[in-house]
Amino acid sequence: MRLSFQPPATLPSLFLILPSLTAALGINCNDVRHDGVHWNLTPLDGPHIIYQIKENTNTIRNTTFSINFCTFLERPHHVPTDEQCPSGTKVCAIERLTNKVENVTEITDIIPIAGEYSHTIGGALDPKWTRLKSSESSADRNREGVRLQMRGRRVHGQDQKAIVEFLCIAKQGEKTLTAEDEEDHKYGNAVDDGHDGTIDILSWEDEKDAKVLRLQWKTRYACEDVENEGSSSSGGWGFFTWFILIVFMGVAAYLIFGSWLNYNRYSARGWDLVPHSETIRDIPYIFRDWMRSVINTVQGGGSRGGYSAV
Repeated sequence: MRLSFQPPATLPSLFLILPSLTAALGINCNDVRHDGVHWNLTPLDGPHIIYQIKENTNTIRNTTFSINFCTFLERPHHVPTDEQCPSGTKVCAIERLTNKVENVTEITDIIPIAGEYSHTIGGALDPKWTRLKSSESSADRNREGVRLQMRGRRVHGQDQKAIVEFLCIAKQGEKTLTAEDEEDHKYGNAVDDGHDGTIDILSWEDEKDAKVLRLQWKTRYACEDVENEGSSSSGGWGFFTWFILIVFMGVAAYLIFGSWLNYNRYSARGWDLVPHSETIRDIPYIFRDWMRSVINTVQGGGSRGGYSAV
């Protein structure tokens, strides 16, 4: 009779966190590579918010775009779940409509434009990097930088996509705003992130295969000849991340395979399923005895050794 194996309840569900872990590794900001060129965009990590405001006689439509392309956007605990994008979102749009006559503001739409949803509500991030100088578009070949394309989920029966163009600016410093710049800042079409550069909304409209948000991020970190902050240690971080992942998967496979053998060969249950369970349970006592030995050695270090005189 063949016995079927069921994962024991006492073991942690190790493989349940692997999808989210590999999703988080989908964009490695400190090791962006395309066409033989390397960028370190880690200094741009963190949430960034851009506003787009459209006003008419009686209403104001305010669209808030939140982006964090290195990691996922955090979900504030004080905000109701139905008023924010789902977990795994990297680019989120929230539309609010204000009735100027009644002075009432309400959320009219929440759109997860880009994110990793393949293991929850459907839709993979599918990030793609493109070096501008090697782009198929002839207009990009004289520009320096890199372009990131990310996908989201279907909203109102329509696919969503975000395209962020990181454009190199040779020198950054204090920016003198022109009248046009001031107008953009007034209505939220651009945001100045200081040393991180300036983010502009190029467009957010229907295209042939999806509704696409196009952003342009002017920053010195998009330059190909810049020694980016933290670049000296960035090379080891990617290797270290994958090393930890491989070790984790190896340990998980060992525990699961060992538990399967103990179940089928010895009909083990509970803790007895775990390979070397006795040793694992003895670890606290082994550690306690080792610490006691170390303390005794340190405390006895000042005593005089050797033979006593007769």
